[in-house]
Amino acid sequence: MTIQRTAIRASIEAALRRSPVVVLSGPRQCGKTTLARELLSEHSENYFDLEDPVSVARLEEPRTALQSLRGLVVIDEVQRRPELFPILRVLVDRADNAARFLILGSASGELERQSSESLAGRRERIVIGGFSQRELGSEAAPVLWRRGGFPLSYLAATEEDSVAWRRQFIQSLLERDFPQWGVRVPATTLLRFWSMVAHYHGQVWKTSEPARALGVSEATCRRYLDLLTDALMIRQLQPWHANLGKRQVKSPKVYVRDSGLLHQLLGVANEKELVNHPRLGASWEGFVIEQVLATESHDEAFFWGTHQGAEIDLILRRGERLIGVECKRADAPRMTPSLRTALDDLGLERIVVVYPGQQRYQLTDHIDVVPLAEIGEGCLGAP
Repeated sequence: MTIQRTAIRASIEAALRRSPVVVLSGPRQCGKTTLARELLSEHSENYFDLEDPVSVARLEEPRTALQSLRGLVVIDEVQRRPELFPILRVLVDRADNAARFLILGSASGELERQSSESLAGRRERIVIGGFSQRELGSEAAPVLWRRGGFPLSYLAATEEDSVAWRRQFIQSLLERDFPQWGVRVPATTLLRFWSMVAHYHGQVWKTSEPARALGVSEATCRRYLDLLTDALMIRQLQPWHANLGKRQVKSPKVYVRDSGLLHQLLGVANEKELVNHPRLGASWEGFVIEQVLATESHDEAFFWGTHQGAEIDLILRRGERLIGVECKRADAPRMTPSLRTALDDLGLERIVVVYPGQQRYQLTDHIDVVPLAEIGEGCLGAP
């Protein structure tokens, strides 16, 4: 089964027209290579896969191998050869440069740092994740939520196969990928920590509690959180601060970005277990937030909360405009004091309450209840 990722492909093609180097990053096995092979055949002399010994041998003398190439050049798994970045800078700065470089790498903080330092002003970065509801169609939402968006998890023949793939993914990331990126933390420690984060999913992060449970310092615990955030496994949603006479939440909320991995870490293996799990509502909230962020245009994203209990799950900034998003797994969401307070105190242009039903309706002139199926179809209004 082939899923057409038309919007992402269009973004890559547009970026290649603007910039001499495009960095396509994302978690491992999220579909980066498949997209690149749609743009350039893996059999082309311009295609280099740094997990392939033949490509590695061809790049033994990288400047010699790359300087005569024209058109699109793809370098996959670039994080294995960080010394290529300064060479790419030299090549794209040539007056007669006729190449465009698409470089692919599994997400890591080091990859971003190296590419931004060496290619400052010369590169454009596109970050992708797994499948989105917009790519699959709204009817796919229940399976997408349960299994997550990684292609091999979503497309698995059976629920058991999907669970097995996710288990192996987590193990490979912690035991193989992190050590290759220079992370010197035992895989068992990171797995235990990641599982703790899964139980915090959708909550304000309190470093002291997991640090105490692991027997490490708070600084070490924050480092673990940042490692998984850099790898695009965890989202730290930062708080929005308004100029109000109220005590506002100042710590980030944490989410496991892929709902399928969240369920794996929580020990949820099927739909029945998910429906009966105490973190059901938090799981659905995180799933909706990822769908919104993947498909609705925005400059920055935040959440907002006060110590008095008022909150809004997501605030999108579009230039000077602020739009609120609230996630409600309810049959017919109603007006709440939190919605009214957020609208009045934050100067929001509007609030969209996303729910799993079918009908769109208004709570007030500035608050709409919108089905999950409409996410990605401009339900938040024009950018």
